[in-house]
Amino acid sequence: MKQLLLSVFLILFTLSSFSQKKESHVIYNAKGKKVSYKKMLKTIAKKDIILFGESHNNPISHWLQYEVTTDLNNTNQLILGAEMFEADNQEALNDYLSGKIDAKALDTLARLWRNYKTDYAPLVNFAKKNKLTFVATNIPRRYASMVHKNGFSILDSLPSKEKEWMAPLPMPFDPEIETYKNILKLMGDHGTPELVMAQATKDATMAYFILKNLKVNHTLLHFNGSFHSNYYEGILWYIKRERPNIKYATITTVSQENVHKLLEEHKNKADFIICVNSNMTTTY
Repeated sequence: MKQLLLSVFLILFTLSSFSQKKESHVIYNAKGKKVSYKKMLKTIAKKDIILFGESHNNPISHWLQYEVTTDLNNTNQLILGAEMFEADNQEALNDYLSGKIDAKALDTLARLWRNYKTDYAPLVNFAKKNKLTFVATNIPRRYASMVHKNGFSILDSLPSKEKEWMAPLPMPFDPEIETYKNILKLMGDHGTPELVMAQATKDATMAYFILKNLKVNHTLLHFNGSFHSNYYEGILWYIKRERPNIKYATITTVSQENVHKLLEEHKNKADFIICVNSNMTTTY
């Protein structure tokens, strides 16, 4: 009898402990099966290009970006790149990485995102310390804004020097890509064909600079908002147009109240899906 009561107590204690277990995140594969960080790292280490899709204000995204960077640097020859730096700021970024200017000067010369110091500076400083190339891949926002108002044709009037900060013109564009169609649905009455074109200028330009800076026997790890690479579209659509046989991996970030089972709506968004507890604090 005592043995039975002890067994019951242990079972109840175990269930109670499990029910109180708190997890910040769980990693899944595209099919919704849980995978370890080690498994994800081993898989992406074999790729030429890794698109790490973040939620811009999610601290787990940024922490894992740093962890993936530091761990891959132990095994791979890394090149870093990011949506958060626009192509015309490459010179300032290079000067900071080489030590010609300090962090204050970089803040003055480059259009840094408001969460740069907390979320992206650690990656840039890691590149600086380890002498890694860091590519500013995004189109300058003023040009994307021009396209949003006037369409692609407005870019033709730019000086040749400014055209160097974007994908070559004319940029390929398919409005039937599911991601772009979803933008129009999400924006409702505010959605326009030109809005989708502006999104495409970013995707095309990031893909262009990723491929331009990719080197043989290197892995280019790129940080971007998850919408730019979800469902293997966006940036990847442009990359595969130019290099259909390139080896790639995608990562995305989603939020759920219960991280222990991936919702159907999040499956197949990427090769690896970081499911973050929706109660997680944000960086802004």
